[in-house]
Amino acid sequence: MTRAFVDWLTLREGADAAARAPELVEPLRQRLAERSRLVIHDLGSGTGSMARWLAPRLPGPQSWVLYDRDADLLARATAEPVAAADGTPVTVGTRQRDITRLTADDLDGASLITASALLDMLTADEVERVVATCVDAGCPVLLTISVIGRVELTPPDPLDATVAEAFNAHQRRTTGGRTLLGPDAVDACVEAFRRRGVDVVVRSSPWRLGADRSDLVDEWLRGWLGAACEQRPELTDRAASYAARRLADAAAGRLGVVVGHHDLLAGCT
Repeated sequence: MTRAFVDWLTLREGADAAARAPELVEPLRQRLAERSRLVIHDLGSGTGSMARWLAPRLPGPQSWVLYDRDADLLARATAEPVAAADGTPVTVGTRQRDITRLTADDLDGASLITASALLDMLTADEVERVVATCVDAGCPVLLTISVIGRVELTPPDPLDATVAEAFNAHQRRTTGGRTLLGPDAVDACVEAFRRRGVDVVVRSSPWRLGADRSDLVDEWLRGWLGAACEQRPELTDRAASYAARRLADAAAGRLGVVVGHHDLLAGCT
């Protein structure tokens, strides 16, 4: 874990919370209403933002099990106490695991499986394995903030579309022998659930960023442009002046950014 990555997760947490589709929570509340205790398994938990967002929206008592490869992230995820909607304290445990290798036994007893900002970092085979494991666990699955390859910046710039295309190609790159799905992950996940006879509800959950989130706009823009240039080095010269224009707009509060995401709720009928 790098400090920069932790800072990025911390910086984006508020935008993620504002973007998640709240209309997917009510079906969950209804489905889980008769449970005497909720056991929620959160895959790729990072710093624990999903638990901090969802636990106060569901009744208690609750037990959360957080999964991540990084022990330091798991330690951070358990550092802040969380309470359920009725004020009941939430218990939180951790498991340091590769979530693409989990089995139904790992998820035994789960009332709900969650993840956030995860799908685009998986390969097609990994999405299939994760979905199969979730289906075998036999409980609802809530997957939020999955990128879909759509970005809109205002005011527009002639280079916007070129940078977006290069960034999306970077999201689909092959790295370490793994070909990532990037913005194709949502469709692959929906298809994998439906092929197994599981219903899926999809809702839009875009980031809408402006002057009130100028720090996030700045950091997102640098990362977005950097990934695009890594994918297409020939953009580097043009990107320098583009970055200067866009960062100046961001600093002045003139830049608006909409980053498209989708939230999925599977197996809740």
